[in-house]
Amino acid sequence: MLSFITKLFNERNNNTMARTKLSKTAKIRNLFAKGDAVTWKTLRNTFDLKSPAAMVGKLRNEGMMIYQNETSTGHVSYRVGTPSKAIIAAGINKVLGKQVAYSA
Repeated sequence: MLSFITKLFNERNNNTMARTKLSKTAKIRNLFAKGDAVTWKTLRNTFDLKSPAAMVGKLRNEGMMIYQNETSTGHVSYRVGTPSKAIIAAGINKVLGKQVAYSA
């Protein structure tokens, strides 16, 4: 019994209590989850991305609805939004085929 307790105690002491490092994708996903617009320059400089557009494309492929806003001066910002009814309908038609309405 005593050996079991000492073994259990030793196993607990060997564990380190550090946080795991988040990937760049996870950090950017968390940034978008806050709801604010994120500029291209922020993604490029803060997260040291060579291609912020590629990261946005990757997150879009994972299912995030990221919209791109471009100002008249050419600056690009991204934001997360909800999909419109047209986008949802197009997705349903693509997956399930054209839906037929039944009359009563």
